[in-house]
Amino acid sequence: MTDELRSEYDVVVVGGGAAGLSGGLTLARARRSVVVLDTGAPRNAPASGVHGLLARDGTPPAELLARGRAEVRGYGGQVLPAEVAAVTRDGDGFAVTLADGRATRARRLLVASGLVDQLPDVPGLRERWGRDVLHCPYCHGWEVRDRAIGVLAGGPMSVHQALLFRQLSGDVTYFAHTTDRPQGEQAEQLAARGIRVVPGEVAALEVVEDRLVGVRLADGTLVRRDALVVAPRMVARAGFLAALGLRTVDHPSGMGEHVPADPTGRTEVPGVWVAGNVTDPAAQVGAAAAAGTAVAAQINADLVGEETRRAVAVFREPFSPASEARVGELVAGDRRHGL
Repeated sequence: MTDELRSEYDVVVVGGGAAGLSGGLTLARARRSVVVLDTGAPRNAPASGVHGLLARDGTPPAELLARGRAEVRGYGGQVLPAEVAAVTRDGDGFAVTLADGRATRARRLLVASGLVDQLPDVPGLRERWGRDVLHCPYCHGWEVRDRAIGVLAGGPMSVHQALLFRQLSGDVTYFAHTTDRPQGEQAEQLAARGIRVVPGEVAALEVVEDRLVGVRLADGTLVRRDALVVAPRMVARAGFLAALGLRTVDHPSGMGEHVPADPTGRTEVPGVWVAGNVTDPAAQVGAAAAAGTAVAAQINADLVGEETRRAVAVFREPFSPASEARVGELVAGDRRHGL
């Protein structure tokens, strides 16, 4: 396969992370013409390693993606650096327009474009993101075990986060920041687990020799911490689907916005499926990869059903030059796929 974008594919996959590459791999192995379009800006790029992924724990994100791209290409699929600007309906398929002006067509669309983490507006926080500013106890918790951990309140999951990280360290402090101090059952839960609550807005992070050493409050108080847990608002990258009438909605968890779908990954727009963080904000790398594989199988089955219905319709037609030509078109299509 070349790196040149073709005019049409069975499936265009938008997003080259774990979900998109797994989907592309499954479709390529099913002998589908498939291209994975990727902007090259993975969400987990700041992290030193991917954790909790069986047999690949600790693998640097860039290395994992490089292996995935090579595997997709090894089965005849394409992986191209590209940003999708818009997708529109084109007959029974889709016209996919890229940001650089190129275009292609897809019979089906697998959207695995991921999400954007909207972080709290605290000076110095973004620069530490994925290092000693964290959000997921399963992705990064082991790396900060038994250390002084702070939890910056900022969303409906913040108290839950504090309780999860308390499993990893006996020294956890909850910073109320711009929210109200926890009340009722939540306050009781924090107290019962020995989690100290600090009122007052967090003004900045204190960093010494490229290492987080504390949290500076607006009144000047410094609270020593080795790691800070935040709850980003997670927003799906899906603006390019607007012309199809497919938009993000609030996720039931309150964590942000996602593209809703049924359990198979099928959206309300026929022919469009989603997988990974674009629809499931909480999915880790392993779960996103599994979803990409499962959704790709659904897409392939959908295409097989369409092709079989078309073949049966031609088979039932009385013989004529026109029907013979249609049979020839179907056979030629199979030959293009090596069948």
